Amino acid sequence: MMSATSQDVHTMHPAGIDELAVQVVGLKRRYGQRTVIQGLNLRIRRGEFVALLGESGCGKTTLLRALAGLDAIDGGRIDGPAQPAVVFQEPRLIPWDSLWRNVALGFDDKIGKPLAQAALEEVGLGTRIDDWPRNLSGGQAQRVALARALVREPRLLLLDEPFAALDALTRIRMHALVRQLLARHRPGVLLVTHDVDEAILLADRILVMRDGAIASDYHVLPEAAHDRAHPAAEELRARLLAELGVVSSD
Repeated sequence: MMSATSQDVHTMHPAGIDELAVQVVGLKRRYGQRTVIQGLNLRIRRGEFVALLGESGCGKTTLLRALAGLDAIDGGRIDGPAQPAVVFQEPRLIPWDSLWRNVALGFDDKIGKPLAQAALEEVGLGTRIDDWPRNLSGGQAQRVALARALVREPRLLLLDEPFAALDALTRIRMHALVRQLLARHRPGVLLVTHDVDEAILLADRILVMRDGAIASDYHVLPEAAHDRAHPAAEELRARLLAELGVVSSD
């Protein structure tokens, strides 16, 4: 199969109620002689939240970078937006720009400022549009990163462990905020995480990646997401931990 960049293979879908946010067919990615992703297939619909788990080195971040158009691929096809929104573990704010300019990056001021104002209000920072990144806590900075991602109403939102560096209470608040925002904007979401409980709490589906492909696909029941002590949550947690090699499946 001919080598191609991720930008070469991104194509757009017509709008529709069940519109796909992204479809991946037969994806392949190599680094030298090492194959990191081999024959990977994936579909995410608009409004669907998918969490991706897997041991370190299994290819999760490589997949996310390919979907984001940040990494070349060596085979297969990605049908989706050429520039999806991405939120990384670090907020990656521009320190010399105000918060609203960080959110409105790429827009002209006349259009961008009111859009940024509305987006910052959504994340609880509407009174601080002229503030600077250096004055924010870690959680506040990630709120700005979310506002920047969602201001363009993306069809696909990629989350690369965006809560990993936050303290426990801030993570709880961010989880609640993310659920509210995604219910309102309804992008398709792929969250890369190492946190099984976070995946159960947030996702509609949980994928386990192994040896460069999707090994398992679990649908999360609403009762499992809403109650960590529910038998459905405990069963799913045990199965995921066993798949990840954390506990025995016996």
